[in-house]
Amino acid sequence: MAADTPDPATIAPAVSRADVASGAALSGLARMGAIIEIVTQPAFVWMFGLATYGSYVVLWAAVNVLSTLTTLSLAQGLQRAIPSAASREAEHGVLRYALLVTVIPSAFVALCITLAAPVIAPQFSVEPAMRPHLPALIALFVWTLPLTVALEIATAAARARRAFGPEIRLRIFWEQIARLIVAVALYTLGVRLFGLFVAHIVSLGVTAWLSVRLLGRYYDLGLLWRAPMPPALRHDTLKSGLATMPPNLARRAFNDLPPVLLGLALSGGGGAVAAGLFGIARKIASVPLIVRQTFLYVLAPLSAAQKAADKAQIAPLYRFANRIAAIIVLPLTAVMIAGGDATLLLFSPEAADALPVLIVLLVGRAGETILGAATPIVEMTGHRLLPLANSIAGLAVAGLVGWLTVDDMGATGMALAVSAGVIVSSWAAVAELWVSDGLGPFDRHFLRALACGLGGFGALWLIGWAFQNLGMVPRAAIQFACFFPLVWLGLKVGLDAEDKAALGKAGRKLAL
Repeated sequence: MAADTPDPATIAPAVSRADVASGAALSGLARMGAIIEIVTQPAFVWMFGLATYGSYVVLWAAVNVLSTLTTLSLAQGLQRAIPSAASREAEHGVLRYALLVTVIPSAFVALCITLAAPVIAPQFSVEPAMRPHLPALIALFVWTLPLTVALEIATAAARARRAFGPEIRLRIFWEQIARLIVAVALYTLGVRLFGLFVAHIVSLGVTAWLSVRLLGRYYDLGLLWRAPMPPALRHDTLKSGLATMPPNLARRAFNDLPPVLLGLALSGGGGAVAAGLFGIARKIASVPLIVRQTFLYVLAPLSAAQKAADKAQIAPLYRFANRIAAIIVLPLTAVMIAGGDATLLLFSPEAADALPVLIVLLVGRAGETILGAATPIVEMTGHRLLPLANSIAGLAVAGLVGWLTVDDMGATGMALAVSAGVIVSSWAAVAELWVSDGLGPFDRHFLRALACGLGGFGALWLIGWAFQNLGMVPRAAIQFACFFPLVWLGLKVGLDAEDKAALGKAGRKLAL
């Protein structure tokens, strides 16, 4: 038997930097579909008004928070459970169990909220014209909860097969296109008060139907219907999800709880307007977050697979992701800040008040993203208590900052709270990975990449200062045009030979 056992030194690692690069490229291209929201969201504000948009943001955020609870984090748990399943039947059993224990309870929660809508509605701040209709609106909109949960599980199952691009295109691109088409049609027909909410429900229904087709590409739907779910499989699947629930709740709290809290804390239509301003700024600030989300989506399943092969080989993946993020995210943040005032005007003249919120969120997202690769690695490599500690620390800091600032500063204070919390949570994962596994990010290669990122940020700031007399739109256009060559220069100077080789065909085409 010993003679048949392969030498661990001869086993090729399950994944490499090239796998991270190719997966990130697919995921990144798909995530670029998020930019479509900077087109759809202004259209919604122009058609339905800032206060109605703010109420929509609040209800959408509330459903997202509920979905994080009712999915039991099994969307992330599938990243562990499916790659490690012992057989094809076990893979399908894992997915079947995940769908059953999330979608059915979500439908029950939606039914309870529908019945309680008259009691819940008075707690939210909305414009006077919407107040009489809010109970019916809540009772209708809450049925997006089971649709959202089903989509989360279905697309996570595709991601567990290392299919990073299709599921994100489905959620970001097709869902947004359907929402925009339905919203424009309802607005044209004169459905103004409920139009945006109905468009959201219809778009989720369309995307849910498409997600069934997506599942059919990677799984046998017939086997999925009848796959066995023995007790050990159910236990392991549930355990894999609950282990990642604390950080998922924290991320959802940082992203979606602020508009809900603003809608509850501020009186009258002011709560809806503040939630709308925060929602607008959050959508724009999500563009730099594409970098973090790209590596989070890719590194979670790849780290789980690499751990099974050779945990020591996670270090090159981690440091490679950090170098790429540092080179890209800092100039991207600079160009988004520079064009923030012009971008906000796309929404409405009232949206100009969101500029301080936007700047604070962008700085916070940059701080989170630069070393954000640590978070999915900590979650996927067996550190079960550390994500909980990170979440508690981040939420505690956010709560303290929010308590001190929201009453006086409104949406800007909420942005300060969110930014402080996400930075603490993200950087805590960096420190833990450094102490527990010796994976420190600050080697000489990272410092060179960080210097390139800071150089790009500084260059864009200087360009903005030099052309400030041209006006905000021409100035922002010049900075945007300079962004791409600055990132190319950063990649060329900031990456080592192995990093460039891992970029494969794309690296050769870019002449890095």
